[in-house]
Amino acid sequence: MLDGRVRVQRGSDRHRGGEPGEGIDSRYAFSFGGHYDPENVRFGSLVACNEERLAPGSGFAEHPHRDVELISWVLAGELTHRDAAGRTVTLRPGDLQHQSAGAGIRHTERNAGAAPLRFLQLWLEPATAGGEPRYTVVRSVADGEPYEVPAAGARLWVRRPAAGERVGLPPAPRVYLHVAAGAVRLGETVLAEGDAARITDPGREPQPVAVAGAAGTELLVWEFDG
Repeated sequence: MLDGRVRVQRGSDRHRGGEPGEGIDSRYAFSFGGHYDPENVRFGSLVACNEERLAPGSGFAEHPHRDVELISWVLAGELTHRDAAGRTVTLRPGDLQHQSAGAGIRHTERNAGAAPLRFLQLWLEPATAGGEPRYTVVRSVADGEPYEVPAAGARLWVRRPAAGERVGLPPAPRVYLHVAAGAVRLGETVLAEGDAARITDPGREPQPVAVAGAAGTELLVWEFDG
């Protein structure tokens, strides 16, 4: 049994959105767009964790952002990013894209490839509004090396444990664990691909352990300073 410090959200329980007729299937972990749940608006500085599924040729037309830290993580296929600064970048599984919107950016996100695309986009609220936009891509993020998002008091760990290997959680006030691939066991609860857990005060047990026999497990582990 998990105690009150842990809230599990199954991938199948995410709110469905997007524009299915246009090849866009969106799955929201938090309140987003026209979907509002007053009991589910944020966790730490994380205000969105959307799984986007785009058919070949589909995508999001040019649109603006401001005062948000945007992290994109490709699960399968290729994501093509274009922005008003003239960048065109293709992201593949293992690549991390970070956009600090600052006072404002405009961009498009599309599946320009021949295969279906699945990617996560996470929105974090910065402590300070405004500022110059910034853009970063990290290719082939290594296991166990944190990626810092200081503007939002957060850091991301990508963990790829072997079957049965224990993975400790950061001793932060809040930790968000998303199973990008494979499965893990948190206490006695098994989390499968697409499932997530929101954990407060993770310095004590339970700690996540990769389920024996699971192959290709990949975890996104966020820690928040507050």
